[in-house]
Amino acid sequence: MPPNPGFGIINYRFCTIYIPASLNRITFAPKGNIGMNTNRINEKNSKIIRFLTESRYRILRHITLLVAFVMLQQSARTLFKLEQDCNFNGIYGFLHELLPFFIFTGILYINIYLLMPLFFNGKYLQYFWLVVILIMMGLLAMQYLSNTFIDPHRIVPKVDKLDTAAEFLAATIFIIPIVLATSAARLMQKWIKDRDRINELNTITVNMELTALKNQINPHFLFNMLNNVNMLVQTNPEKASPVIIKLSEFLRYQLYENASGTASVMDECTFLSNFLNLEKLRRDNFSFSINCETARMARIQIPPNLFTTFVENAIKHSVDLSGDEAFVNISITVNEGYVVFSCTNSQNPDDSFNYHESGGLGLANINRRLELLYGNTYSLEISNEKKSYNVTLSIPYDVHNN
Repeated sequence: MPPNPGFGIINYRFCTIYIPASLNRITFAPKGNIGMNTNRINEKNSKIIRFLTESRYRILRHITLLVAFVMLQQSARTLFKLEQDCNFNGIYGFLHELLPFFIFTGILYINIYLLMPLFFNGKYLQYFWLVVILIMMGLLAMQYLSNTFIDPHRIVPKVDKLDTAAEFLAATIFIIPIVLATSAARLMQKWIKDRDRINELNTITVNMELTALKNQINPHFLFNMLNNVNMLVQTNPEKASPVIIKLSEFLRYQLYENASGTASVMDECTFLSNFLNLEKLRRDNFSFSINCETARMARIQIPPNLFTTFVENAIKHSVDLSGDEAFVNISITVNEGYVVFSCTNSQNPDDSFNYHESGGLGLANINRRLELLYGNTYSLEISNEKKSYNVTLSIPYDVHNN
């Protein structure tokens, strides 16, 4: 029985694989970055995130900040029942309204562009006290300008004065959260940009490592094939010619399919079939079978040469010294959003075969490549019997409809 109803079962000769039944599609993602990349896509689709981070919205962000401050100022006047423009002669009522706007706008922008770099550099205490000093200086400047240039033109005597230190301190404490709110928005903006930059660097690093691994795997495969051709030229020159032609087809596939980054499962099946046919030409006491579901294979895309190393390894260890015919049997199926590759090969019962020690460079690199491509969404099962050896790889896939 599966571990829970949300899982499906794939049965094989040597093992049983449980896979999530509800998972219809998984995009290729490096290990440890799947959740990070999903969150990044969701946030990029959010208009709020784009508004906060993208440079094309910069002017609109500043306008929004100023409008929000005007609304906050008018709300404060209504809430605290502050004096109106009609208490002044001429345009001085309008100037009385504009003075707090310009003072506090200056405070906000000095905080954002001059003081926030201190916070980003880890000088948190110094930043906080400078914000407090900045607010106090702004209040003092506003009181001085109001008393000197605006108050002489009052019709009604002023009643809301900052006459005591307690009132001045209360006004400072009231403004601090407003300034820190803009700091929080600026901090979130920088965090998102820095995180996106780190994600981009991680993606570049992973792609470079994948390219390096792929470039190692391909020469490894070519090295084995050239050794086989060299042996065949010495033992059976007549068979060497078709082998060389097949090898040229391999190289053509490697050149064009690897450059595209993905290949259809059908192309991979054809490639593996040609590979096994080459081995059949080289060895008389060898048989193989390859079973691929043809209905959807042309539309399913996977990274190229993902199965090649496993087949190389199967051929290498399929020699049976007891005289029985060596064999390699391959099956590639699709089940519940996964491509399931199974490879079974014969082996000498007297051999002590170890998957991790015998694979050499190829298997080490393919393991790392699987981790980078699929993280923890792939399954690799190894079964080592007395006379046979089985590898079953289950990977998620993308479907291309073109």
